[in-house]
Amino acid sequence: MTLEKEILELKEQKDAVILAHYYVSPEVQAIADFVGDSFYLSKKAVSLKARTLVFCGVSFMGESAKILNPEKTVLMPDATADCAMARMADAKAVAALKAQHKDAAVVCYINSTAALKCLSDVCVTSANAVKIVKALPQKEIIFIPDKNLGHFVAAQVPDKHFIYNDGYCPVHEKMAAREIEALKQAHPEANVLVHPECNAAVLKLADYIGSTSGIIHYATVHDDPAFIIGTEEGVRYQLSQENPQKTFYFPKTTPVCRDMKLVTLKKIKQVLETGQNEVQVSLDIQKQAKAPLQKMLALSK
Repeated sequence: MTLEKEILELKEQKDAVILAHYYVSPEVQAIADFVGDSFYLSKKAVSLKARTLVFCGVSFMGESAKILNPEKTVLMPDATADCAMARMADAKAVAALKAQHKDAAVVCYINSTAALKCLSDVCVTSANAVKIVKALPQKEIIFIPDKNLGHFVAAQVPDKHFIYNDGYCPVHEKMAAREIEALKQAHPEANVLVHPECNAAVLKLADYIGSTSGIIHYATVHDDPAFIIGTEEGVRYQLSQENPQKTFYFPKTTPVCRDMKLVTLKKIKQVLETGQNEVQVSLDIQKQAKAPLQKMLALSK
Protein backbone atom coordinates (compact mmCIF):
# COMPACT_ATOMS: atom_id res chain seq x y z
CA MET A 1 0.00 0.00 0.00
CA THR A 2 1.32 3.45 -0.89
CA LEU A 3 1.89 6.12 1.73
CA GLU A 4 -0.90 8.19 0.16
CA LYS A 5 -3.41 5.33 0.51
CA GLU A 6 -2.35 4.73 4.11
CA ILE A 7 -3.02 8.39 4.88
CA LEU A 8 -6.44 8.27 3.22
CA GLU A 9 -7.41 5.20 5.26
CA LEU A 10 -6.18 6.75 8.52
CA LYS A 11 -8.05 9.95 7.70
CA GLU A 12 -11.31 8.02 7.41
CA GLN A 13 -10.66 6.10 10.63
CA LYS A 14 -9.86 9.24 12.63
CA ASP A 15 -12.63 11.43 11.14
CA ALA A 16 -9.89 13.83 10.03
CA VAL A 17 -9.54 16.52 7.39
CA ILE A 18 -6.20 17.64 5.95
CA LEU A 19 -5.73 21.36 5.31
CA ALA A 20 -2.61 22.54 3.50
CA HIS A 21 -1.10 25.93 2.78
CA TYR A 22 0.02 26.79 -0.74
CA TYR A 23 3.65 26.88 0.44
CA VAL A 24 3.98 23.24 1.52
CA SER A 25 5.43 20.65 -0.86
CA PRO A 26 3.42 19.54 -3.93
CA GLU A 27 2.88 15.98 -2.66
CA VAL A 28 1.33 17.35 0.53
CA GLN A 29 -0.95 19.71 -1.39
CA ALA A 30 -1.98 16.78 -3.60
CA ILE A 31 -3.15 14.67 -0.62
CA ALA A 32 -4.95 17.53 1.17
CA ASP A 33 -8.73 17.93 1.32
CA PHE A 34 -8.38 21.71 1.18
CA VAL A 35 -5.50 23.85 -0.07
CA GLY A 36 -5.38 27.61 0.30
CA ASP A 37 -3.90 30.71 1.86
CA SER A 38 -4.25 31.66 5.53
CA PHE A 39 -7.60 33.40 5.07
CA TYR A 40 -9.24 30.57 3.15
CA LEU A 41 -7.97 27.94 5.58
CA SER A 42 -9.18 29.96 8.59
CA LYS A 43 -12.67 30.19 7.12
CA LYS A 44 -12.70 26.57 6.06
CA ALA A 45 -11.60 25.28 9.47
CA VAL A 46 -14.64 26.88 11.09
CA SER A 47 -17.09 25.24 8.68
CA LEU A 48 -15.75 21.69 8.90
CA LYS A 49 -17.54 19.02 10.94
CA ALA A 50 -14.60 16.60 11.23
CA ARG A 51 -13.34 15.94 14.74
CA THR A 52 -9.67 16.23 13.77
CA LEU A 53 -7.91 18.88 11.68
CA VAL A 54 -4.44 18.08 10.35
CA PHE A 55 -2.96 21.48 9.58
CA CYS A 56 -0.13 21.33 7.06
CA GLY A 57 1.54 24.65 7.66
CA VAL A 58 3.33 26.50 10.44
CA SER A 59 2.58 27.06 14.12
CA PHE A 60 0.42 30.20 13.97
CA MET A 61 -1.95 28.42 11.57
CA GLY A 62 -2.46 25.54 13.97
CA GLU A 63 -2.97 27.97 16.85
CA SER A 64 -5.57 29.95 14.91
CA ALA A 65 -7.41 26.77 13.93
CA LYS A 66 -7.52 25.65 17.56
CA ILE A 67 -8.68 29.05 18.80
CA LEU A 68 -11.53 29.09 16.28
CA ASN A 69 -12.34 25.39 16.88
CA PRO A 70 -11.63 24.67 20.56
CA GLU A 71 -13.74 21.50 20.53
CA LYS A 72 -11.68 19.93 17.74
CA THR A 73 -8.33 18.19 17.79
CA VAL A 74 -5.76 20.11 15.75
CA LEU A 75 -2.59 18.24 14.77
CA MET A 76 0.58 19.69 13.26
CA PRO A 77 2.64 17.24 11.17
CA ASP A 78 5.82 19.00 12.36
CA ALA A 79 5.69 20.73 15.73
CA THR A 80 8.84 22.73 14.98
CA ALA A 81 7.51 24.35 11.79
CA ASP A 82 7.33 28.01 12.75
CA CYS A 83 7.01 31.47 11.20
CA ALA A 84 9.82 33.92 11.97
CA MET A 85 7.60 36.92 11.25
CA ALA A 86 5.01 35.72 13.77
CA ARG A 87 7.51 36.39 16.55
CA MET A 88 8.80 39.76 15.30
CA ALA A 89 6.59 41.90 17.49
CA ASP A 90 7.12 42.28 21.22
CA ALA A 91 3.98 41.98 23.32
CA LYS A 92 5.21 44.51 25.89
CA ALA A 93 6.04 47.02 23.18
CA VAL A 94 2.61 46.57 21.59
CA ALA A 95 0.93 47.05 24.97
CA ALA A 96 2.93 50.25 25.46
CA LEU A 97 1.85 51.55 22.06
CA LYS A 98 -1.77 50.82 22.94
CA ALA A 99 -1.37 52.86 26.12
CA GLN A 100 0.15 55.77 24.18
CA HIS A 101 -2.44 55.69 21.39
CA LYS A 102 -5.69 54.93 23.19
CA ASP A 103 -7.88 55.65 20.15
CA ALA A 104 -5.87 53.44 17.80
CA ALA A 105 -6.93 50.03 16.53
CA VAL A 106 -4.36 47.26 16.77
CA VAL A 107 -4.52 45.39 13.45
CA CYS A 108 -2.71 42.08 13.63
CA TYR A 109 -1.62 40.09 10.60
CA ILE A 110 -2.76 36.51 11.13
CA ASN A 111 0.92 35.53 10.76
CA SER A 112 1.44 36.16 14.46
CA THR A 113 1.52 34.38 17.80
CA ALA A 114 -1.62 33.88 19.87
CA ALA A 115 -0.13 36.26 22.46
CA LEU A 116 -0.07 39.07 19.89
CA LYS A 117 -3.62 38.30 18.80
CA CYS A 118 -4.71 38.75 22.41
CA LEU A 119 -3.57 42.38 22.24
CA SER A 120 -5.34 43.07 18.96
CA ASP A 121 -8.67 44.52 17.90
CA VAL A 122 -8.84 42.57 14.67
CA CYS A 123 -6.78 40.11 12.66
CA VAL A 124 -6.22 40.37 8.92
CA THR A 125 -4.65 38.37 6.14
CA SER A 126 -3.00 39.65 2.99
CA ALA A 127 -6.25 38.82 1.17
CA ASN A 128 -8.51 40.99 3.32
CA ALA A 129 -6.30 43.54 5.11
CA VAL A 130 -7.23 46.54 2.95
CA LYS A 131 -10.96 45.81 3.14
CA ILE A 132 -10.90 45.36 6.92
CA VAL A 133 -8.79 48.44 7.69
CA LYS A 134 -11.11 50.54 5.53
CA ALA A 135 -14.08 49.21 7.51
CA LEU A 136 -12.64 50.13 10.91
CA PRO A 137 -13.94 53.34 12.52
CA GLN A 138 -10.54 54.20 13.99
CA LYS A 139 -8.36 56.64 12.09
CA GLU A 140 -5.12 55.50 13.74
CA ILE A 141 -3.81 51.99 13.09
CA ILE A 142 -1.10 50.09 14.95
CA PHE A 143 -0.16 47.43 12.39
CA ILE A 144 1.70 44.33 13.57
CA PRO A 145 3.92 42.45 12.89
CA ASP A 146 4.70 42.90 9.14
CA LYS A 147 6.02 46.31 8.07
CA ASN A 148 5.76 45.50 4.36
CA LEU A 149 2.11 44.51 4.43
CA GLY A 150 1.45 47.47 6.73
CA HIS A 151 2.94 49.94 4.26
CA PHE A 152 1.06 48.32 1.37
CA VAL A 153 -2.26 48.65 3.24
CA ALA A 154 -1.49 52.24 4.25
CA ALA A 155 -1.01 53.20 0.60
CA GLN A 156 -4.53 51.95 -0.12
CA VAL A 157 -6.04 53.70 2.90
CA PRO A 158 -4.45 57.19 2.84
CA ASP A 159 -7.00 58.72 5.19
CA LYS A 160 -5.65 56.73 8.15
CA HIS A 161 -2.43 57.11 10.12
CA PHE A 162 -0.32 54.00 10.55
CA ILE A 163 2.16 53.05 13.25
CA TYR A 164 4.41 50.22 12.08
CA ASN A 165 6.25 47.35 13.65
CA ASP A 166 9.60 46.31 12.16
CA GLY A 167 8.71 42.67 11.43
CA TYR A 168 8.93 40.96 8.07
CA CYS A 169 8.84 37.59 6.31
CA PRO A 170 12.50 36.63 5.68
CA VAL A 171 11.59 34.85 2.43
CA HIS A 172 9.77 37.84 0.91
CA GLU A 173 11.95 40.54 2.45
CA LYS A 174 15.12 39.04 0.95
CA MET A 175 13.71 38.77 -2.56
CA ALA A 176 16.00 40.82 -4.79
CA ALA A 177 14.57 43.46 -7.11
CA ARG A 178 17.52 42.95 -9.48
CA GLU A 179 16.45 39.32 -10.02
CA ILE A 180 12.90 40.42 -10.84
CA GLU A 181 14.29 43.05 -13.22
CA ALA A 182 16.43 40.40 -14.93
CA LEU A 183 13.34 38.25 -15.45
CA LYS A 184 11.43 41.23 -16.86
CA GLN A 185 14.21 41.86 -19.36
CA ALA A 186 14.37 38.19 -20.35
CA HIS A 187 10.58 37.80 -20.55
CA PRO A 188 9.05 41.20 -21.44
CA GLU A 189 5.73 39.50 -22.25
CA ALA A 190 5.29 38.31 -18.66
CA ASN A 191 3.38 40.29 -16.03
CA VAL A 192 4.93 40.48 -12.56
CA LEU A 193 2.72 39.20 -9.72
CA VAL A 194 4.04 39.68 -6.19
CA HIS A 195 2.97 39.26 -2.59
CA PRO A 196 2.63 42.38 -0.38
CA GLU A 197 5.09 40.85 2.11
CA CYS A 198 7.82 41.66 -0.44
CA ASN A 199 10.13 44.62 0.10
CA ALA A 200 9.29 48.00 -1.43
CA ALA A 201 11.80 47.69 -4.28
CA VAL A 202 10.12 44.49 -5.49
CA LEU A 203 6.61 45.91 -5.09
CA LYS A 204 7.54 48.82 -7.38
CA LEU A 205 8.20 46.35 -10.20
CA ALA A 206 4.82 44.59 -9.89
CA ASP A 207 1.92 44.63 -12.31
CA TYR A 208 -0.21 43.07 -9.60
CA ILE A 209 0.22 42.91 -5.81
CA GLY A 210 -1.92 40.45 -3.90
CA SER A 211 -2.27 37.49 -1.59
CA THR A 212 -1.19 34.02 -2.64
CA SER A 213 -4.75 33.18 -3.64
CA GLY A 214 -4.96 36.52 -5.45
CA ILE A 215 -1.84 35.74 -7.44
CA ILE A 216 -3.25 32.36 -8.47
CA HIS A 217 -6.57 33.93 -9.44
CA TYR A 218 -4.90 36.69 -11.47
CA ALA A 219 -2.78 34.21 -13.41
CA THR A 220 -5.81 32.02 -14.04
CA VAL A 221 -8.27 34.64 -15.32
CA HIS A 222 -5.78 36.54 -17.49
CA ASP A 223 -4.83 35.21 -20.90
CA ASP A 224 -1.14 36.06 -20.73
CA PRO A 225 1.06 33.06 -21.60
CA ALA A 226 3.64 33.70 -18.88
CA PHE A 227 4.01 35.33 -15.46
CA ILE A 228 6.86 36.30 -13.15
CA ILE A 229 5.97 35.23 -9.61
CA GLY A 230 7.23 37.01 -6.49
CA THR A 231 6.26 34.73 -3.64
CA GLU A 232 7.23 31.40 -2.05
CA GLU A 233 7.86 28.74 -4.68
CA GLY A 234 5.29 26.28 -3.28
CA VAL A 235 2.61 28.25 -5.14
CA ARG A 236 4.01 26.86 -8.39
CA TYR A 237 2.05 23.62 -7.85
CA GLN A 238 -1.40 25.25 -7.81
CA LEU A 239 -0.46 27.69 -10.56
CA SER A 240 0.54 24.79 -12.80
CA GLN A 241 -2.47 22.68 -11.82
CA GLU A 242 -4.87 25.44 -12.81
CA ASN A 243 -2.85 26.74 -15.76
CA PRO A 244 -0.96 23.85 -17.37
CA GLN A 245 -0.53 25.76 -20.62
CA LYS A 246 1.15 28.77 -19.00
CA THR A 247 4.75 29.38 -17.94
CA PHE A 248 5.78 30.69 -14.52
CA TYR A 249 9.15 32.23 -13.73
CA PHE A 250 10.54 32.58 -10.20
CA PRO A 251 13.58 34.60 -9.06
CA LYS A 252 16.99 32.99 -9.58
CA THR A 253 17.39 32.80 -5.81
CA THR A 254 14.35 30.60 -5.36
CA PRO A 255 12.14 31.87 -2.49
CA VAL A 256 11.71 28.87 -0.18
CA CYS A 257 10.19 28.75 3.31
CA ARG A 258 12.17 25.98 5.00
CA ASP A 259 9.62 25.66 7.78
CA MET A 260 6.76 24.99 5.36
CA LYS A 261 8.86 22.30 3.73
CA LEU A 262 9.20 20.46 7.07
CA VAL A 263 5.71 19.06 6.48
CA THR A 264 5.94 15.66 4.78
CA LEU A 265 3.60 12.77 3.96
CA LYS A 266 5.44 10.56 6.44
CA LYS A 267 4.82 13.08 9.24
CA ILE A 268 1.13 13.41 8.30
CA LYS A 269 0.77 9.64 8.59
CA GLN A 270 2.58 9.64 11.94
CA VAL A 271 0.36 12.24 13.60
CA LEU A 272 -2.77 10.52 12.31
CA GLU A 273 -1.55 7.25 13.81
CA THR A 274 -0.35 8.62 17.14
CA GLY A 275 -2.18 11.89 17.79
CA GLN A 276 1.19 13.55 18.43
CA ASN A 277 1.79 17.28 18.04
CA GLU A 278 -1.69 18.26 19.17
CA VAL A 279 -2.03 22.03 19.38
CA GLN A 280 -2.74 23.26 22.90
CA VAL A 281 -3.92 26.79 23.65
CA SER A 282 -4.92 27.84 27.17
CA LEU A 283 -8.55 28.74 27.76
CA ASP A 284 -7.59 32.29 28.70
CA ILE A 285 -5.65 32.86 25.48
CA GLN A 286 -8.37 31.15 23.46
CA LYS A 287 -10.93 33.58 24.82
CA GLN A 288 -8.82 36.69 24.19
CA ALA A 289 -7.46 35.69 20.79
CA LYS A 290 -10.76 34.42 19.41
CA ALA A 291 -12.41 37.84 19.30
CA PRO A 292 -10.03 39.46 16.74
CA LEU A 293 -10.13 36.31 14.59
CA GLN A 294 -13.94 36.25 14.62
CA LYS A 295 -14.02 39.98 13.86
CA MET A 296 -11.80 39.31 10.84
CA LEU A 297 -14.20 36.68 9.53
CA ALA A 298 -17.18 38.98 10.08
CA LEU A 299 -15.65 42.10 8.47
CA SER A 300 -14.31 40.21 5.48
CA LYS A 301 -17.72 38.88 4.44
